[in-house]
This record gives sequence, structure tokens and C-alpha cells, in this order.
Amino acid sequence: MTDWLELCRAAAADVRGALLELPTRIEREPVLRRGEGGDDTTAIDAAAEHLVLERFRPLGVSIVSEEVGFIDGDSTVVVIDPIDGSLNAKRGIPFFSVSIAVADGRHMENVHFAYVYDFGSGEEWTARRGEGAWLNGEPLGAVRPKEQIEILSFEATLTSLVAEHAAAFSGIAHRLRVMGSLALSLCHLAAGRVDGVCSLKAARSVDIAAAQLLCREVGIALELFDDPRPFGEAELDLEGRSRIAAAGAPDGCRRIAAALSR
Repeated sequence: MTDWLELCRAAAADVRGALLELPTRIEREPVLRRGEGGDDTTAIDAAAEHLVLERFRPLGVSIVSEEVGFIDGDSTVVVIDPIDGSLNAKRGIPFFSVSIAVADGRHMENVHFAYVYDFGSGEEWTARRGEGAWLNGEPLGAVRPKEQIEILSFEATLTSLVAEHAAAFSGIAHRLRVMGSLALSLCHLAAGRVDGVCSLKAARSVDIAAAQLLCREVGIALELFDDPRPFGEAELDLEGRSRIAAAGAPDGCRRIAAALSR
């Protein structure tokens, strides 16, 4: 049986090594090509993905990854974002992560193991379906997000999108935060550090597949509100079909989604 935790830890250690070898934006941000997900693949993206894939390819699993797209394999699906928050990583802002989800099918509800490692803080976020979620090995869930949204995290935040949507949250959220990593923002929601999260453009499975399991394991409400299907039916692929709203309770989640839909 595969030890997914140790494999993910090894992959994270490999990426840490790449970050040391490419220490500044001079080395990290040159664009090498356009990735399968539609974004530019920079030197640090390419180096990180190569190292993570080297850990998982020998298993013969199916892989969904930010830069190379879909690699067909067996019924196990591994969803990888080698660097979530890549702009932060390129600029040396210490808030970015590797995000890895393992599933026994090709939909969000099939994710059974999640791993997110924050390269800035060194925090390790993990979850197992039906068993719980943990931060550095300590169970999550005792500290809940506030029912009244004091802090809301915006993600996928072009200046134009923030300007378009921020005013709609007056009276809904007291303060806004723009962190730069959707995976980590969802992890912080699971820990009660923020009270809501929303993306201002469609989220892809590589952005959320791991962190959504942490959230679901501690009872966080999530909604891909541009998609009429239940959250769990979202495909594990590179398509961005819907924006995401998340909060500690369904009512808060609905209020966030409604504000974004105005």
C-alpha cells in the first residue's frame, strides 16, 4: 500500500531544494512555455512540477497537473499543483504551497487524501476522507470560522476583478484579505483563521482538490455556485467551470455566492 503522506513529504522536500537552487525572481520567473492549464510556465513552475512528477509517475497512477495536463494511468487519480501561489513564489513572497490530492475516481467527492505544504511558514496540512484534517499533525476543527464574516479572503485577484466585486461585500464582510494562494486560503478557513473564501474567477481542481477535503472534513460549506451540480460531482481536470465560495456555515457560503453573482 502506498504511503501517500511520506510520498508527499518527499515531493515537498524536493521542491524546497529547487527553491534554494533558484533563489530570486531573476532565476524563478523566466517564462519557458504555456502550460496545459493556460498559464505561463516559468522556470520555478517547471522545476517544481518535474520533481513532483518524478515521485508519482513510477506508481502508474493517473495524474492531473498544472503544467502538463492529464497523464492517463490506473484508477487512482493524483491532482497536483506543484506551486499554488506561483506569483508569490516568483517574487519571493512567502505564501505559496504544493497541493496534492489523491482520489479513487475522477470527481471531487472521490478525493480521499489531501496534502498542502506551505513553503513560507513550513506548515503541513493533511486530511483523510472520513477521518479528519490536521495541521502539523494536530486535529483541526476545534476553532471554527466566525458566523459573521470578519475576514474574507479574495483569490484569483486581478485588480479589475477586485474593483468589480469588492463593493458588493459591504455589509457582508468586515475586512478583505488577498493572500495569493487559493489552496492556502482554504486551509486557513479550515483552521478558523479567516471566515470566508471566494475566487473571483473559475477555480480548477488543481487549485482546490486537496484543500477542499480539509474543509469538508471539518464541516466547512463550499459551493461551486456557477455550476448547478453538487460540489462533489466536479471533475478532477484542468477546466475552470465555476468560481468557489466557502464559509463556516451554509448561510455564509450562500451570502458570498450571492454577492459575487450581482
